Amino acid sequence: MSRILPRSTPVAEGVDPAAVRRLVDRLDRLENVHSVMMLRHGRVIAEGWWHPHTADRPHTMFSVSKSFTSTAVGLAVHEGLLTLDDKVIDLLPDDAPADPSAHLRAMRVRDLLTMTTGHSASTMDGINQTISLPGSGWARAILAQPVEHEPGTRFVYNTGATYLLSAILHRLTGQRLLDYLTPRLLAPLGITHAEWEQDPDGIDTGGFGLSITTEEMAAFGQLYLQGGVWEGTQLVPADWVAAATAGQVPNGPHDWPEWKQGYGYQFWQCRHGAYRADGAFGQYIVVWPEKDVVITMTSGLADLQSVLDVVWDTLLPDDVWAGQPATDPRALDGADVSAPFELALRPQDGAASSPVEESLRGTTYDLEPNPRAVSAFTLGRDAHGRTELTLMISGVDHVVAFGHGEWSPGTCLLLSAPADIATSAAWTDGSTLRGCVVFPGSPFEWRLELRFSGEDVAVTVDRNVSFGRLGLLDVHGKARRT
Repeated sequence: MSRILPRSTPVAEGVDPAAVRRLVDRLDRLENVHSVMMLRHGRVIAEGWWHPHTADRPHTMFSVSKSFTSTAVGLAVHEGLLTLDDKVIDLLPDDAPADPSAHLRAMRVRDLLTMTTGHSASTMDGINQTISLPGSGWARAILAQPVEHEPGTRFVYNTGATYLLSAILHRLTGQRLLDYLTPRLLAPLGITHAEWEQDPDGIDTGGFGLSITTEEMAAFGQLYLQGGVWEGTQLVPADWVAAATAGQVPNGPHDWPEWKQGYGYQFWQCRHGAYRADGAFGQYIVVWPEKDVVITMTSGLADLQSVLDVVWDTLLPDDVWAGQPATDPRALDGADVSAPFELALRPQDGAASSPVEESLRGTTYDLEPNPRAVSAFTLGRDAHGRTELTLMISGVDHVVAFGHGEWSPGTCLLLSAPADIATSAAWTDGSTLRGCVVFPGSPFEWRLELRFSGEDVAVTVDRNVSFGRLGLLDVHGKARRT
């Protein structure tokens, strides 16, 4: 993978390497952090990916996408295509209701950017039934929803607002958001891996759907830290960078302190004078101007505050930034190096086999009816000795092989499109097999448990994180008699 950013070491950039090591160690304890990169003075001083996640694989950003959409709006404002006070229905006339309410007529681009559209809840909830249907007209469906409050007066996190920004830019430029950004922002930054999901009508989703690498995230954060300047060129207007990352509106209350510091133009304020782009399940671009630092992280966690707590707990002490390492350099033991940290998600712990396994191999278990249409499975071993499950789903066999004590690469055909996976399984006791399926480049894992008892089996499959229920499957089955 080609590098975008120069490398250095913590000591060379005035950071105690022991603090950097503590940061990585603390993130490792959270179990589902996927990557970290730390920059100071524009140079990478720490980086690491938890195998099977890798440096060259783009990771799903979810709402980090919003900060890129905001940047596109800033560029369009600079080019004279629109203003922050333009009315939304004037920019999307074909999608506006025939008789718009007074609040909808008052809604401005500024209100979309600050999540103060006047809606009581995220407007994406109103299109869930038609979200994947061609011609569903997301913008039309969003604008048809009631606007209960005066725009500009009430913060409600609203992914539909960001989608409307993308739809507006699509109409004004005649281009996908991704294509509009590529020559103006992405290509100059060296971001070559970007992909963006589209709605059924070919409009980039705006509020989610962007995939880029950890280093590409860091380059974007560094651009903002530098006031929109990259290699001597003003890519993003400095006044837009300042406004987008300032606290434009209050956004509390919230149980997590980082989520009540204020909101800008699709950027979150943080404690300690920092700001961030932020995505579901723990994708972060943290910019800390006081320390000239950018930290990017990807993960698959439900407790989003926990990652930021690690950052502040390890990096706030003054001696981290003393200019000389608090640790005796002679005791660093190679810690002050620019090579990536060697990290890995923990494979399933347990035994490679069980006393009962041999009697179970080749037996087909029929499962009770379930919404996932998994009707049966067979346990076996493949040619490499890996535990293998053959699942009958909607009348089609799907085979998944699991590594033991390591992550075994493979492909999952259970989704709408083939997806790369990494798997691990082990017997946690004599009759219980547990496995994990990781989807590299995303926050998601599936966790499988098979509990055997005589001719009976209990099967559960759960997700680590989800926008809905974590459980995918919870059924019982019985051995098929031949």
